[in-house]
Amino acid sequence: MPRPMWNGAISFGLVTVPVTLEPATESHDVHFRQVHLEDGGRIRYQKRCDIDGEILTEDQIGKAYEVTKDHLIPITDEDLAGMPLPTARAVEVVAFIDAGTVDPVSYGAGDYYARPKGDVSVKPYTLLRQALTRTAKVAVVKYALRGRERLGLLRPVGEALSIQGLHWGDEIRSPAELAPPETDVSEKEIEGALALMETMSVEHLDDLGSTLTDHYTEALIEVIAAKAEHRAPAPVAGEETEAAPVVDLMAALKASVAKAKESRGETGGGSATVHEIPKKSAAKKTTTKKTPAKKAATKKTTEAAKKTAAKKTTSSRRRKSA
Repeated sequence: MPRPMWNGAISFGLVTVPVTLEPATESHDVHFRQVHLEDGGRIRYQKRCDIDGEILTEDQIGKAYEVTKDHLIPITDEDLAGMPLPTARAVEVVAFIDAGTVDPVSYGAGDYYARPKGDVSVKPYTLLRQALTRTAKVAVVKYALRGRERLGLLRPVGEALSIQGLHWGDEIRSPAELAPPETDVSEKEIEGALALMETMSVEHLDDLGSTLTDHYTEALIEVIAAKAEHRAPAPVAGEETEAAPVVDLMAALKASVAKAKESRGETGGGSATVHEIPKKSAAKKTTTKKTPAKKAATKKTTEAAKKTAAKKTTSSRRRKSA
């Protein structure tokens, strides 16, 4: 079980919910140590003063703000202790909003689970979770972690509450400088892209199954195991492909639709057809007008055929009687 990294309470109006925060994610990365190639010895890093060369311990190291390379302003723990930090032991609910209004680029400042602390917190914790679930809203919260105030969203996840850290507004770069130059994209190309998106759409991440497997880490673990057992690693399935520049955009879209259908096991191989999306009102009106005309033409043709057949029958009878 992960160790609690914060103790405090969620402040919900005049209601307080004692909680602890725990990491919501865990890393499965394979970590390497740096070693001396000649003898395999581990490489150690030492904290050394660049003035007198002395190797320092943690209690000899402090903080300083760098104004310039040669001008540092020392900041002590006492300086920081005197700063106002009302959220030091409280997750303060600021407001409630629809989760869909938050730009995904704001996420990424840490994910945590809030665990109720003690029997006294169970009822208000459950109350807040059920209220959030019923309204489909999330709570905007402020909290302090690792010496600074942070912004986040408090939301229900299953039977628990989680806090997703958000970046402050001034921490997010404007995308304006990254926008490509204007270019013309045809309606047919857009429809082709929409057809591809429809073919590749799923309802839930779990529907992707083994597609979401970290094949690189699996292969890396196999390499390490093979080295430890003095054998060759098992061959890796699949080949690395390089992205080629797109020359014919429509052809690439059609081929992509066909490939996506094939990967899903859908029948009807060969070149895929990118169907145009039906126009809305105009297309329906045109179809409605044409249909009666076709029926009328068909009716006239049928009546004419009946008259011709009747004439032929009458003429035949007259010949027989003669």
